[in-house]
Amino acid sequence: MTDVSVVGAGPNGLAAAVIMARAGLSVRVFEAGPTAGGGSRTKELLEPGHRYDVCSAVHPMALASPFFREFGLADRIRLTVPDISYAHPLDGGDAGLAYRDLDRTAAELGADGGAFRRLMLPLTERSEDITKLLMSPLVRGYREPAAALAFGRAALEQGTRLWNRRFSGEKAPALLTGVAAHPVGRMPSLPSAGGGLLLSLLAHTVGWPIPEGGSQAIADAMVLDLQAHGGELVTGHRVASLKEVRDSRTVLLDVSPATLLDLAGPDLPRPYARALEHFRYGNAACKVDFILSGPVPWANAEVHRAGTVHLGGTRAELARAEAQVAAGRHPDRPYVLLSQPSSFDSSRAPAGRHVLWTYCHVPAGSTRDMTEAVTAQIERFAPGFRDVVVRSQGTTAADLERYNENYVGGDFGGGAVNLWQMAARPIPALNPWRTPLPGVYLCSASTPPGPGVHGMGGRHAAELALRRDHGLAVPDLGPGT
Repeated sequence: MTDVSVVGAGPNGLAAAVIMARAGLSVRVFEAGPTAGGGSRTKELLEPGHRYDVCSAVHPMALASPFFREFGLADRIRLTVPDISYAHPLDGGDAGLAYRDLDRTAAELGADGGAFRRLMLPLTERSEDITKLLMSPLVRGYREPAAALAFGRAALEQGTRLWNRRFSGEKAPALLTGVAAHPVGRMPSLPSAGGGLLLSLLAHTVGWPIPEGGSQAIADAMVLDLQAHGGELVTGHRVASLKEVRDSRTVLLDVSPATLLDLAGPDLPRPYARALEHFRYGNAACKVDFILSGPVPWANAEVHRAGTVHLGGTRAELARAEAQVAAGRHPDRPYVLLSQPSSFDSSRAPAGRHVLWTYCHVPAGSTRDMTEAVTAQIERFAPGFRDVVVRSQGTTAADLERYNENYVGGDFGGGAVNLWQMAARPIPALNPWRTPLPGVYLCSASTPPGPGVHGMGGRHAAELALRRDHGLAVPDLGPGT
């Protein structure tokens, strides 16, 4: 019998497992897949030597997440931080470039540069405080009035119809909208603005790192630490019922609310089960991966220096595409998020080759392969792109759910990111990680602070479980301990 069982070896499950093992408890992690990682897995793509990230590829929270800072992730793996965090090409060869240097970013935005700087400077000056605020429990979290006020003002502007009031051109609004579109949903909205502004301020401070060797490096670092402190990882084992792990004093579940319902069955009190049944999942993604014979031939050569690229044109075009998805339609010109990690990490592809990671937004449960639409959007801003494509692989939203049952309908964010589910994720509660079952906790992206590779859902659940079940505090997590 172990003290702690963890179901699911995604970043949140592994974060919880590391903390519990570090506290001196016996820990066993069960993972249905052949390897740990969840949203941070890396595999070979189509041909030997071409390594692609199955889900996330670029990690804005790798240097900013309070858990990863405690864990010392930057001291455990190699992270490349591009000078240009993200780029947003426009028709005609122009592009907005989000440098880590805010002043340089503003200087290249023309007439709107000053307005962009005035929007972002109050946030970048309080970057660490804002990150703590947004990664903490909503009610009992970190308190910093100046940070909350600065962020709230910016979100109210960029999350409402006021979002264009300070800008006269297209480039600065497009740059902001490309990053605000990461959460799938209509724009403008407060959730999209909040997520976009957090990612933007990180782009202009710590940057958006790319792990050497792929996102798998993040999961592998946590597994190594877990095992070094006596923990065990069991892969290829799908837990079908909570009865399999109820001999543990604490059970931490890195699963969706739908999976929790399946695991617990009638043991869940009916009011809680009904609340989980009403949890809303968002729209989805279709992922398209490419092997290329050379780098993407961007019309604006500076875009090649960006770790991430957002495609879709102007702010109005992006809002239109996202509205089409929200209405259940597949856009002809979708929003596309793209990264070419082999430009920064030669281990990803053989000499002379590149791997290109992309996805676009689609309605939940979509079975449509969007490879042609994604290719056309890239070709729009990189004429000649089709000529460098060696092979491609489309993964539909339905395929994503088959790959990972936490991605309900292909929703890789663990649930819709809307105003209600920012406050009630998965239910309205002071401690939303705690379930009504004694010793059972939910720690997935369906709990605060929501989606992303940051480990904070696992950290919050583990902290609560340590205190309630074992009378312990979170231990030192640094690499030297």
